[in-house]
Amino acid sequence: MRARASRRRRSQEHGSRDRWLITYADLITLLLIFFVMMFAMSRLDTAKYDDVTHALQNTFRSGDSILEMGSGLTGKTDVNTTRNPSSDTTNKGAEGTDTLSQRELAFRKQEQELQNLMGVIQKYVEDNNLQNQIFVADEPRGISITLSDRFLFDSGHAALKPGSAPTLAKLASLFRNLDTPVSIEGHTDNTPVGSGSTYRDNWDLSGARALSVLRFFIEREQLDPTHFQYAGYADTRPVGDNSTATGRQKNRRVEITVLRQLQQ
Repeated sequence: MRARASRRRRSQEHGSRDRWLITYADLITLLLIFFVMMFAMSRLDTAKYDDVTHALQNTFRSGDSILEMGSGLTGKTDVNTTRNPSSDTTNKGAEGTDTLSQRELAFRKQEQELQNLMGVIQKYVEDNNLQNQIFVADEPRGISITLSDRFLFDSGHAALKPGSAPTLAKLASLFRNLDTPVSIEGHTDNTPVGSGSTYRDNWDLSGARALSVLRFFIEREQLDPTHFQYAGYADTRPVGDNSTATGRQKNRRVEITVLRQLQQ
Protein backbone atom coordinates (compact mmCIF):
# COMPACT_ATOMS: atom_id res chain seq x y z
CA MET A 1 0.00 0.00 0.00
CA ARG A 2 2.82 2.33 0.93
CA ALA A 3 4.71 1.41 -2.26
CA ARG A 4 1.63 2.11 -4.44
CA ALA A 5 1.20 5.59 -2.90
CA SER A 6 4.87 6.32 -3.49
CA ARG A 7 4.59 5.37 -7.18
CA ARG A 8 1.45 7.56 -7.58
CA ARG A 9 3.26 10.54 -6.02
CA ARG A 10 6.28 10.14 -8.33
CA SER A 11 3.98 9.93 -11.33
CA GLN A 12 2.19 13.19 -10.37
CA GLU A 13 5.52 15.00 -9.83
CA HIS A 14 6.80 13.85 -13.24
CA GLY A 15 3.56 15.07 -14.89
CA SER A 16 3.88 18.50 -13.26
CA ARG A 17 7.43 18.90 -14.49
CA ASP A 18 6.41 18.17 -18.10
CA ARG A 19 3.50 20.62 -18.31
CA TRP A 20 5.74 23.37 -19.79
CA LEU A 21 5.99 21.27 -22.94
CA ILE A 22 2.32 21.94 -23.62
CA THR A 23 2.81 25.69 -23.44
CA TYR A 24 5.94 25.47 -25.57
CA ALA A 25 4.14 23.39 -28.19
CA ASP A 26 1.26 25.90 -28.32
CA LEU A 27 3.74 28.77 -28.78
CA ILE A 28 5.55 27.02 -31.63
CA THR A 29 2.23 26.26 -33.30
CA LEU A 30 1.08 29.86 -33.08
CA LEU A 31 4.38 31.11 -34.47
CA LEU A 32 4.11 28.69 -37.36
CA ILE A 33 0.58 29.90 -38.14
CA PHE A 34 1.75 33.53 -37.93
CA PHE A 35 4.59 33.01 -40.41
CA VAL A 36 2.33 31.06 -42.76
CA MET A 37 -0.14 33.96 -42.76
CA MET A 38 2.65 36.49 -43.36
CA PHE A 39 3.96 34.46 -46.27
CA ALA A 40 0.47 34.15 -47.75
CA MET A 41 -0.13 37.90 -47.45
CA SER A 42 3.19 38.69 -49.10
CA ARG A 43 2.28 36.81 -52.26
CA LEU A 44 0.78 39.37 -54.65
CA ASP A 45 -1.97 38.27 -56.97
CA THR A 46 -0.78 40.07 -60.09
CA ALA A 47 -3.95 39.49 -62.02
CA LYS A 48 -6.18 40.95 -59.30
CA TYR A 49 -3.81 43.87 -58.81
CA ASP A 50 -3.97 44.74 -62.52
CA ASP A 51 -7.78 44.52 -62.48
CA VAL A 52 -8.03 46.93 -59.56
CA THR A 53 -5.50 49.34 -61.10
CA HIS A 54 -7.32 49.45 -64.45
CA ALA A 55 -10.65 49.94 -62.72
CA LEU A 56 -9.38 52.93 -60.74
CA GLN A 57 -7.75 54.47 -63.82
CA ASN A 58 -10.93 54.16 -65.86
CA THR A 59 -12.97 55.68 -63.04
CA PHE A 60 -10.79 58.76 -62.69
CA ARG A 61 -10.51 59.24 -66.44
CA SER A 62 -14.23 59.10 -67.05
CA GLY A 63 -15.20 61.24 -64.05
CA ASP A 64 -15.60 65.03 -64.38
CA SER A 65 -13.47 66.97 -61.96
CA ILE A 66 -15.40 68.94 -59.35
CA LEU A 67 -12.63 71.54 -59.45
CA GLU A 68 -13.53 72.11 -63.10
CA MET A 69 -17.23 72.40 -62.22
CA GLY A 70 -17.93 68.83 -63.33
CA SER A 71 -20.18 66.20 -61.78
CA GLY A 72 -17.55 64.29 -59.83
CA LEU A 73 -16.84 60.57 -59.86
CA THR A 74 -20.35 59.56 -58.89
CA GLY A 75 -22.08 61.83 -61.41
CA LYS A 76 -24.30 63.34 -58.71
CA THR A 77 -22.46 66.55 -57.96
CA ASP A 78 -23.40 68.59 -61.00
CA VAL A 79 -24.74 71.71 -59.32
CA ASN A 80 -22.73 74.20 -61.37
CA THR A 81 -23.80 76.11 -64.43
CA THR A 82 -20.71 75.29 -66.48
CA ARG A 83 -18.50 72.23 -66.65
CA ASN A 84 -15.16 73.87 -67.35
CA PRO A 85 -13.52 77.23 -66.64
CA SER A 86 -14.84 79.98 -68.87
CA SER A 87 -12.83 81.45 -71.70
CA ASP A 88 -12.42 84.63 -69.65
CA THR A 89 -10.52 82.71 -66.97
CA THR A 90 -8.31 81.11 -69.60
CA ASN A 91 -7.58 84.48 -71.13
CA LYS A 92 -6.72 85.92 -67.74
CA GLY A 93 -4.21 83.11 -67.24
CA ALA A 94 -2.67 83.81 -70.62
CA GLU A 95 -2.50 87.51 -69.81
CA GLY A 96 -0.73 86.66 -66.54
CA THR A 97 1.87 84.67 -68.46
CA ASP A 98 2.32 87.52 -70.92
CA THR A 99 2.69 90.02 -68.08
CA LEU A 100 5.33 87.86 -66.43
CA SER A 101 7.34 87.55 -69.60
CA GLN A 102 7.04 91.27 -70.29
CA ARG A 103 8.32 92.04 -66.80
CA GLU A 104 11.24 89.71 -67.31
CA LEU A 105 12.07 91.45 -70.58
CA ALA A 106 11.85 94.81 -68.81
CA PHE A 107 14.33 93.65 -66.16
CA ARG A 108 16.73 92.43 -68.83
CA LYS A 109 16.46 95.71 -70.69
CA GLN A 110 17.07 97.64 -67.48
CA GLU A 111 20.13 95.54 -66.65
CA GLN A 112 21.61 96.26 -70.05
CA GLU A 113 20.97 99.97 -69.56
CA LEU A 114 22.67 99.87 -66.15
CA GLN A 115 25.75 98.19 -67.55
CA ASN A 116 25.94 100.73 -70.37
CA LEU A 117 25.53 103.54 -67.82
CA MET A 118 28.36 102.21 -65.69
CA GLY A 119 30.66 101.98 -68.70
CA VAL A 120 29.92 105.57 -69.78
CA ILE A 121 30.50 106.98 -66.27
CA GLN A 122 33.75 105.07 -65.84
CA LYS A 123 35.03 106.43 -69.14
CA TYR A 124 33.99 109.97 -68.15
CA VAL A 125 35.85 109.66 -64.83
CA GLU A 126 38.99 108.41 -66.56
CA ASP A 127 38.88 111.05 -69.31
CA ASN A 128 38.55 113.86 -66.74
CA ASN A 129 41.00 112.45 -64.17
CA LEU A 130 38.36 112.25 -61.46
CA GLN A 131 39.39 108.87 -60.04
CA ASN A 132 40.04 110.39 -56.61
CA GLN A 133 36.70 112.22 -56.49
CA ILE A 134 34.17 109.88 -58.10
CA PHE A 135 33.90 106.13 -57.56
CA VAL A 136 31.61 103.83 -59.54
CA ALA A 137 30.63 100.33 -58.41
CA ASP A 138 28.15 97.66 -59.47
CA GLU A 139 26.36 96.69 -56.27
CA PRO A 140 23.39 94.33 -55.71
CA ARG A 141 20.95 97.23 -55.29
CA GLY A 142 22.18 99.08 -58.38
CA ILE A 143 24.96 101.15 -59.91
CA SER A 144 26.50 103.25 -57.13
CA ILE A 145 28.18 106.58 -57.94
CA THR A 146 30.02 107.98 -54.90
CA LEU A 147 31.08 111.63 -54.96
CA SER A 148 33.53 112.99 -52.39
CA ASP A 149 32.39 115.98 -50.36
CA ARG A 150 35.56 117.84 -51.44
CA PHE A 151 34.32 117.62 -55.01
CA LEU A 152 30.81 118.87 -54.18
CA PHE A 153 30.91 121.12 -51.09
CA ASP A 154 32.99 123.38 -48.94
CA SER A 155 33.65 122.09 -45.45
CA GLY A 156 30.55 122.23 -43.25
CA HIS A 157 28.31 123.52 -46.07
CA ALA A 158 25.65 122.04 -48.34
CA ALA A 159 25.79 124.52 -51.24
CA LEU A 160 27.23 122.92 -54.38
CA LYS A 161 30.60 124.12 -55.64
CA PRO A 162 30.44 125.65 -59.14
CA GLY A 163 33.06 123.18 -60.33
CA SER A 164 30.75 120.22 -59.67
CA ALA A 165 28.12 121.42 -62.16
CA PRO A 166 29.62 119.85 -65.35
CA THR A 167 29.85 116.41 -63.76
CA LEU A 168 26.35 116.58 -62.29
CA ALA A 169 25.05 117.79 -65.65
CA LYS A 170 26.72 114.81 -67.33
CA LEU A 171 25.05 112.45 -64.87
CA ALA A 172 21.72 114.17 -65.46
CA SER A 173 22.03 113.61 -69.22
CA LEU A 174 22.58 109.90 -68.55
CA PHE A 175 19.63 109.69 -66.14
CA ARG A 176 17.24 111.50 -68.45
CA ASN A 177 16.26 108.52 -70.58
CA LEU A 178 16.35 105.93 -67.82
CA ASP A 179 13.04 104.62 -66.52
CA THR A 180 14.72 103.72 -63.25
CA PRO A 181 14.51 105.23 -59.75
CA VAL A 182 17.58 107.06 -58.45
CA SER A 183 18.45 107.30 -54.75
CA ILE A 184 20.58 110.20 -53.45
CA GLU A 185 22.05 109.70 -49.98
CA GLY A 186 24.17 112.09 -47.92
CA HIS A 187 26.78 110.89 -45.40
CA THR A 188 29.15 112.60 -42.95
CA ASP A 189 31.92 111.59 -40.57
CA ASN A 190 31.40 111.54 -36.81
CA THR A 191 32.80 115.02 -36.22
CA PRO A 192 30.04 117.26 -34.77
CA VAL A 193 29.11 120.37 -36.73
CA GLY A 194 30.63 123.62 -35.46
CA SER A 195 28.78 125.84 -33.02
CA GLY A 196 28.42 128.55 -35.67
CA SER A 197 27.02 126.18 -38.30
CA THR A 198 23.59 126.79 -39.83
CA TYR A 199 22.89 123.06 -39.41
CA ARG A 200 21.77 121.53 -36.13
CA ASP A 201 23.80 118.34 -36.48
CA ASN A 202 25.21 115.84 -38.98
CA TRP A 203 21.72 114.53 -39.72
CA ASP A 204 20.68 117.97 -40.85
CA LEU A 205 23.90 118.50 -42.85
CA SER A 206 23.82 115.12 -44.62
CA GLY A 207 20.17 115.57 -45.59
CA ALA A 208 20.79 119.10 -46.87
CA ARG A 209 23.68 117.92 -49.03
CA ALA A 210 21.61 115.14 -50.60
CA LEU A 211 18.82 117.64 -51.20
CA SER A 212 21.20 120.05 -52.95
CA VAL A 213 22.15 117.36 -55.47
CA LEU A 214 18.50 116.43 -55.93
CA ARG A 215 17.50 120.03 -56.58
CA PHE A 216 20.26 120.35 -59.17
CA PHE A 217 18.75 117.44 -61.09
CA ILE A 218 15.08 118.42 -60.90
CA GLU A 219 15.35 122.24 -60.96
CA ARG A 220 18.36 123.00 -63.10
CA GLU A 221 18.32 119.90 -65.34
CA GLN A 222 14.53 119.49 -65.33
CA LEU A 223 14.56 115.76 -64.62
CA ASP A 224 11.37 114.00 -63.57
CA PRO A 225 11.14 114.32 -59.75
CA THR A 226 9.11 111.10 -59.51
CA HIS A 227 12.26 109.16 -60.42
CA PHE A 228 14.20 110.40 -57.39
CA GLN A 229 14.41 109.87 -53.65
CA TYR A 230 16.84 111.28 -51.12
CA ALA A 231 17.93 110.74 -47.52
CA GLY A 232 20.57 111.82 -45.02
CA TYR A 233 22.28 109.24 -42.81
CA ALA A 234 24.78 111.41 -40.90
CA ASP A 235 27.62 109.17 -39.65
CA THR A 236 25.56 105.98 -39.24
CA ARG A 237 26.87 104.24 -42.39
CA PRO A 238 30.63 104.74 -42.46
CA VAL A 239 32.82 103.18 -45.14
CA GLY A 240 36.07 104.25 -43.47
CA ASP A 241 37.59 104.44 -40.01
CA ASN A 242 36.44 107.63 -38.28
CA SER A 243 39.50 107.54 -36.03
CA THR A 244 41.75 108.51 -38.98
CA ALA A 245 41.72 111.53 -41.28
CA THR A 246 41.67 109.30 -44.37
CA GLY A 247 38.72 107.31 -43.03
CA ARG A 248 36.76 110.44 -42.14
CA GLN A 249 37.33 111.79 -45.64
CA LYS A 250 35.89 108.61 -47.16
CA ASN A 251 32.82 108.90 -44.95
CA ARG A 252 32.02 112.46 -46.09
CA ARG A 253 30.29 111.66 -49.35
CA VAL A 254 27.13 111.66 -51.43
CA GLU A 255 26.07 108.36 -52.97
CA ILE A 256 23.89 108.37 -56.07
CA THR A 257 22.52 104.88 -56.74
CA VAL A 258 20.64 103.96 -59.92
CA LEU A 259 18.46 101.23 -58.48
CA ARG A 260 17.69 97.84 -59.95
CA GLN A 261 14.00 98.48 -59.60
CA LEU A 262 11.31 98.94 -62.23
CA GLN A 263 9.05 101.96 -61.99
CA GLN A 264 5.45 101.11 -61.17
